[in-house]
Amino acid sequence: MGAVIVAVAAVAVVLLNSGSDYKVHALFQNASQLVKGDNVQVSGAPIGSVDSIKLTDDGQADVTLNITDDRYKPLHEGTQAVVRQASLSGVANRYVDLFLPGGNPPKIDDGGTITAAHTTTAVDLDQLFNTFDPKTRDALRRLIRGYGTAYGGRGAEANPGFMYLNPSLAASSRLFEELNYDTPLLKDFVVSSSKLVSTIATRKDHLAGLIDHLATTTQAIGRQKTALASAIHVFPDFMRHANTTFVNLRTTLDELTGLVNDSKPVAKRLRPFVRELRPLALDAQPTLKNLSSLIQRAGKNNDLIELTKSSVPVAKIGVGPVVRNGKSRPGALPASTDALQQSIPELAYARPYAPDLVGWFDDFSHPGVYDALGGASRAAAHVNLPTNVNAFVPEGLKSAIIPILDGTGAISVNQRNRCPGAMERGTAWKPATNSYWPNGYPCDLSQVPIGK
Repeated sequence: MGAVIVAVAAVAVVLLNSGSDYKVHALFQNASQLVKGDNVQVSGAPIGSVDSIKLTDDGQADVTLNITDDRYKPLHEGTQAVVRQASLSGVANRYVDLFLPGGNPPKIDDGGTITAAHTTTAVDLDQLFNTFDPKTRDALRRLIRGYGTAYGGRGAEANPGFMYLNPSLAASSRLFEELNYDTPLLKDFVVSSSKLVSTIATRKDHLAGLIDHLATTTQAIGRQKTALASAIHVFPDFMRHANTTFVNLRTTLDELTGLVNDSKPVAKRLRPFVRELRPLALDAQPTLKNLSSLIQRAGKNNDLIELTKSSVPVAKIGVGPVVRNGKSRPGALPASTDALQQSIPELAYARPYAPDLVGWFDDFSHPGVYDALGGASRAAAHVNLPTNVNAFVPEGLKSAIIPILDGTGAISVNQRNRCPGAMERGTAWKPATNSYWPNGYPCDLSQVPIGK
């Protein structure tokens, strides 16, 4: 008997619990022509009905949803409630569609509320069309008729195309829901953006100049795209080195703190000097401007920068090798070095004759000398006789002058390899004592001038 009573009590509890009411209030901007008894659905399956509709103190519609399906009791926070139309053919054909949140958010107790931030009111077509003026409504009517003509009889072909729009429309719906999630914040954003645009509009002249300069800058950067690409390529390595540098710089800055602290008294004493230096800096402005124009000036080949650039090809020609007349040749500096090295034997041969050359210059400028008897002249007459070329000598000179000089000691010939110092007079002339005499120098000791 006791077991029967327990079983009956258990069945009664189950029946009573399964039939217990679970109601939730959903706040909408307006009731959207909902009526008591309209369905409440989840994914197209009915789970309850609209129990009542009331007006709140702030003008919102308080719709009481009676959830009868035990699988959806209780609802959870984050549930979205949307008023939808079953069709466009009637008025009282609305229902409430619920979107359940994921995860395991907190539960909504019996008698709890779904706030207006999570509800969406249906928009009637009449409300939409009433926002247009008569001209716009007429144009929209013709547009709809044009769509009807375009898609008439082609619904099967159009349906696959519309399927591709579903992801975009769903993403747009979620976007607009997020935008409308906090209406006051969105309103503040729109108002602030309007103020910003108005402020920018008052500075349109400055903005136009800024955009123009920005375009010029962008074009300049575009012209240097190769250099920019190279810079971007080496930038990661530069940043890695810079990171190490910054780490080392931290220690340096710590060490620099003592220097800065010690420099503070000195910096105060430098103020009078800096004050005296200010007029110099002002007076130096014209000089610096002239120096700036000397370093860089508009035009070609007229400043130091271009001179420095032009020295690069000059350096290449100087160092070499260079291609000239179809052949690779050494630069000017290596060629000059080779020429100087090759001239060393000629210079070495001519160097011992330097005293003779200097003496000739001296005698040429001072033909007379002085001794105890006064001035004496060592001037002598020189005759430039004709050269015997191809055994031809003019008959007048051959018969008159040459016989007179020949054999008398008045003429010497073939003096082409005299030794250094050979112009000294006297039979006691010896190279080792009278002049600079390089040992083994190739000259003829017998070639001496005429006279004593």
